[in-house]
Order: sequence, then C-alpha cells, then structure tokens
Amino acid sequence: MDTSPTSLFDAYEQDFKQLVQSIEERLGGLNDGIKGEERNSVIRRVSQMDIELQSIPQNVRSKYHIRLQEARNSLLKRKKGLAEAKASAARSDLLASKPGSYPSSDDPYASSSDRSRLLSGISMLENGSKRLEESQRLALETENQGAEILTNLRQQREQIENSRDTLYRADAAIDRASTTLKAMVRRMYQQKAITFAIIGVLILLIVIITWEKLS
Repeated sequence: MDTSPTSLFDAYEQDFKQLVQSIEERLGGLNDGIKGEERNSVIRRVSQMDIELQSIPQNVRSKYHIRLQEARNSLLKRKKGLAEAKASAARSDLLASKPGSYPSSDDPYASSSDRSRLLSGISMLENGSKRLEESQRLALETENQGAEILTNLRQQREQIENSRDTLYRADAAIDRASTTLKAMVRRMYQQKAITFAIIGVLILLIVIITWEKLS
C-alpha cells in the first residue's frame, strides 16, 4: 500500500466523497436517521486531508490545497442542508401533530390561544435551530483545533527525527576523530622508538671510535 502523503490524501478524499454521497441519499428521509458517527467520519476525513497536505511537496501542494478547500465547502454545505432538513421536519411534525387544531392566520375567528401555541412552537424551533448552528460552529472550531494539534505533533516529530539524525552524525564524527587521534599516537610512539634507536646507534659508534683511538 502506498503511504505517500499524496496517496493518503487521495484515499481520504475518496472516503469523504463516498460518505457525503451516502448522507445526501438519506437527507430526504430523516426518520431513518443519519448517525453521528457517520458525520464524525466525514469531519475526520477532512482533518486527515488537512494533515497530509502539510507533508505534500511545495511544488504540487497548491493543487491539493484547492481540493481540500472544495471538501471543506462541501462539508459546510451538507451541514447546513442537514440542519435545514431537520428543522423543516420538526416544524412539519409540530404542525401535523394536531390536524385542524391550528386555524389559518387569516381567519379572523382564530383563537388567540391557538395562535399563541403556534407562535410558541415556531419560536422553539427557531431556538433549536440556533442551538444546532452553535453546536455545529463549536464542533467545527474543535475540529480545526484538533487539526492544528495534529499538525504541531507532526512538526515536533520531524524536529525530533532531525535532532536524532544530527546526533548520529555527531557520533560518527567523534568516532572518526577518535580513530585519527589513535593513529597519531601510534605514529608518535613509532617516531620515538626510531629516535631512540638512532641515538643508541650514535652512542655505540662514539664508544667504538673512542675505544679505537685509545687503544
């Protein structure tokens, strides 16, 4: 399996598209439900695409950055569509819960109590939609923070690996220097031995010459 950044990016993008297609096919039937884990999988794929983008070479990164931005825009669009579909379904359920119980707003004989209940229900739906949008905003912020943390961890790992390589190179340099010093010490001892041998020979010659002169 190819684990290069570009291949991983392509794989995450393909998973993202398949998940989005699956969610779109079920947006029309909210009673079946779209599982939270499925939505989280979509968000994770975008985060993983963002992480792999950091490792892609600079000369081709711009092309993948555009594709990542398209995936983010698609994710935001689907989140908005899901929220609108849920709000619409909830509003329809509220209005259909008691058929005929809420008269038309144009009916001059409509009771104020019915109108109050209808307005209260609509207000509750609007508040629920606002809370849902706020939750989605917080989830997106958390997602971005998670992506930043993962990016920082990747950078720290690269720094540690670079430091380790530097230590290996320094250790190799120390080994070479130690070998050179040992060779220099050996040569020094060899030169000393040669020097002592020459001095010994000279002393012997002096003794021989002196002996011959005296005899």
